[in-house]
Amino acid sequence: MSTLSSKNSPVLNAQEIQEALQRLAGEIFRNNNNIDDLVLVGIQRGGVHLADRLSRILDEKFSRQIPVGRLDVNMYRDDLSQRAAPPVHPTSIPFDITGKAVVLVDDVLFKGRTVRAAMDALNDFGRPRCIELAVLIDRGHRELPIRADFIGKAVSTAPSDKVDVRLREDGDAEGVFLICA
Repeated sequence: MSTLSSKNSPVLNAQEIQEALQRLAGEIFRNNNNIDDLVLVGIQRGGVHLADRLSRILDEKFSRQIPVGRLDVNMYRDDLSQRAAPPVHPTSIPFDITGKAVVLVDDVLFKGRTVRAAMDALNDFGRPRCIELAVLIDRGHRELPIRADFIGKAVSTAPSDKVDVRLREDGDAEGVFLICA
């Protein structure tokens, strides 16, 4: 985890994260006419806890249990040759995604490369009817033509800045922070 310094700015506190997730869940529900064909897939690591939370919110608000999977995209990345061997986290999609509306969930959308890798990885599990993207933070600076369908908060950043998402599930005090370079 990053150490806070005077160059860090809070983006969202714990309450604001929860409010953003409540709004995102409502938007996901309203955008999907056939909720019975909806599944959530959290991108390891940041999106997994958020996908679990969205599923719980959808169940609480709309009495709909939405299946949740977790997807590790490290072996699908296009920069494997430029980095050390990536850590591999478990992938678990215990349902068929063929014909389903899949909502990929991640914490931060930046260049779009992780989402591209996630779409490639999903092909190994079936052919969804559609893929939508939900992110807690959209910080811009895309290198690929990828956009989020559901955004918790858009944040203006410099390309060299970092966005640090801390969640209670990881044992952290919850919040999102912009770390300026």
